[in-house]
Amino acid sequence: MVPHTAPPARHAIRRRTLLLGTGGALAAAGCARVPSGDSLARLRSQGTVRLGIAGEVPYGYIDGQGEFTGEAPELAKAVFQRLGVGGVQPVATDFASLIPGLNSQQFDVVSAGMYINKERCAQVLFSDPEYQMLDSFIVRKGNPKDLRGYEDVVRTKAKFATGAGYAEIEYAVAAGYREKDIVILQDQVAGLNAVESGRVDVFAGTALTTREVVRKSARAEATEPFAAVVDGKKRIDGGGFAFRPTDTELRDAFNAEIHKMKKSGELLRILRRFGFTESEMTELTAKELCR
Repeated sequence: MVPHTAPPARHAIRRRTLLLGTGGALAAAGCARVPSGDSLARLRSQGTVRLGIAGEVPYGYIDGQGEFTGEAPELAKAVFQRLGVGGVQPVATDFASLIPGLNSQQFDVVSAGMYINKERCAQVLFSDPEYQMLDSFIVRKGNPKDLRGYEDVVRTKAKFATGAGYAEIEYAVAAGYREKDIVILQDQVAGLNAVESGRVDVFAGTALTTREVVRKSARAEATEPFAAVVDGKKRIDGGGFAFRPTDTELRDAFNAEIHKMKKSGELLRILRRFGFTESEMTELTAKELCR
């Protein structure tokens, strides 16, 4: 596996943010009339599809050379090429503006590895997920407090950190950690620095981002991936593409290609470049995640 080495985008906002914002100009435009008709035929005629991205490595971002890349955009390029749409145009915005921007026609598809959940499913159509994801911790080398899940953090009274808006906030609180005691940091790089310096005992993130960020660290490591438990049920998240509610045919055509690529192994070949492994491939469906 060739690790992804591009630096994290500045001020990136997680696709996994729990509460989707609806404020700002894009939200105000949310009532704009959405054109009816065959969206795929329109995109083929235009020759270009506009992709909404949120500037987060490795999901969708502009790299240090100014190139548009990430697991979701690269997958979108491959799928839309198969669908007869050769051009892709990135439209970068903050995460909270992705769904309002989609529904107000700022772009045609959200291509940001967005987690699929019930609240978002009430606003958009999702493709089936291209990946599934478990959580992991960044801890000091040797994991001195033996932290392997949120319950361990609560039991040991470890100083716990995660990122602004991360789903891990909910997971820690569900395990009994007081939300006011959670240290909120910008991203996984800040989390690594905080663990290495001893300012916190543990930083929680996705299995992908934690294992990538500790690769060159001599003082920290990532724990084995695990599923958070919320209300007695294990949580396995999945990320996919979002489409306007009127674009069922476009979503279905996209889904058909995704499933072909899963079966052939091409999906994993694309995502492997960005640090994904076979364990992150999934047969979950959007319908299951929308419940």
